[in-house]
Amino acid sequence: AQTQPPKPEQPRTAPKADDRFKADLLLIVAHPDDETGVSAYLAQLLDQGKRVAAVYLTHGEAGHNNMGRERGPSLGVVREMELRHAMSQLGVQNVWLLDGKDTPSQDVLQSLANWGHGKNLEELVRIVRLTRPEVIISWLPGFFIGENHGDHQAAGVMAVEAFDSSGDPSVYPAQLAQPRKINETLLEGLQPWQPQKIYFFSDASDDKNIKGKGPQYPTTGISSSHHVPYWRVSMDVFRFHLTQYRTYIEKLQSLNDEQLEKLAGADQDSWST
Repeated sequence: AQTQPPKPEQPRTAPKADDRFKADLLLIVAHPDDETGVSAYLAQLLDQGKRVAAVYLTHGEAGHNNMGRERGPSLGVVREMELRHAMSQLGVQNVWLLDGKDTPSQDVLQSLANWGHGKNLEELVRIVRLTRPEVIISWLPGFFIGENHGDHQAAGVMAVEAFDSSGDPSVYPAQLAQPRKINETLLEGLQPWQPQKIYFFSDASDDKNIKGKGPQYPTTGISSSHHVPYWRVSMDVFRFHLTQYRTYIEKLQSLNDEQLEKLAGADQDSWST
């Protein structure tokens, strides 16, 4: 009997990336509530149809609690839920929290060491490769007169490292190797990804050192989705962070619209920046 030549094996193609997690901009910050520094800007991007995702490198478990008895890891759980409510109000659904240890100091090296720098950088690179952002935005990794939280600076450092590393196929190659079996636990099948830009914002008390150094976006415009000024969107999102700012939030809730607008216009609390 005549034998048939074996059919050539069809080349296997890797599945496409999951588009549910594609982001135009990825926010990388240290603590739940850090988004407040750019929430008005994020609201503008969302109104433009941009996709925004966020990574928080700690749970904020070293903060205080003005709402209950919870401290430490339990406070971190509470602050995560405050954050998820806040980001849902803003319109950001894809939010990740890593397990760096909240470090209340002004020493960026102490923060990086306490976070398990290498482990969390690998996690952060994974999320950049998963979300494939065009732009990363993070805390400015520099020391200025202001809060100068070591964790804020550390978030900026890790954002820069992830920006530089995510497109390099020699960095964390197990993330890029294609899995050989269905229930794979080691090889991840991601692709290198190089974001195009990285932006920074600062916790400095005086913004003269950064004015005119990058793009600026007015917060007085009206949001097409929230129907209030962008500074008001930011203020409304901030109100979920009661464990940290209960007294101030209760003050905001006691003011009428005219008083809130006057407060924002005075710029004493940076709502108009």
